[in-house]
Amino acid sequence: MESAKAAFADLGAEVSLDEIARRAGVGIGTLYRHFPTRGAIVEAVYRREVQQLAGSATRLLASLAPGEALHEWMRLFVDYVATKKVIAPALGSIGGGASQLYASSGAQITDAMRLLVDRAGAIGAIRPDVDSNDLLRALVGFTYGVASPDWQASALRLIDILMDGLRPPRPIRAP
Repeated sequence: MESAKAAFADLGAEVSLDEIARRAGVGIGTLYRHFPTRGAIVEAVYRREVQQLAGSATRLLASLAPGEALHEWMRLFVDYVATKKVIAPALGSIGGGASQLYASSGAQITDAMRLLVDRAGAIGAIRPDVDSNDLLRALVGFTYGVASPDWQASALRLIDILMDGLRPPRPIRAP
């Protein structure tokens, strides 16, 4: 899977299956036994990316403070979008179309964001009026313009700015 993701990132969604097999160090027959069509490997890479992003919420919360976990997860979201950008054109070719796949992945991502926001809000790391759906909309907006060469750096800067705005205001001290 990692070899396929790297091949898609390096050469685009139309990379040959022979190239993916070569990078994975397996024969083309082995690749076809696991992924009988191009659509099958594209779908598997996409599902893996979604599962890794969604699952990272729990892993981050286990090792970081909730506010930091939320910040890091949003940065991972940008990486996820970068991969999705590369393989999205090929997702349309999967059996039954991509709409069911997108619906399933959307639910996983929404649940992960909700968990992170709830935990960060519970300890006061973010303002109490923060809504997880609002943050997802902001993240999607940050990834607008994926065709420009500097979109990822811009999205990461915007996440840092957003995190500053999510923190509760500090009380003003009297002079």
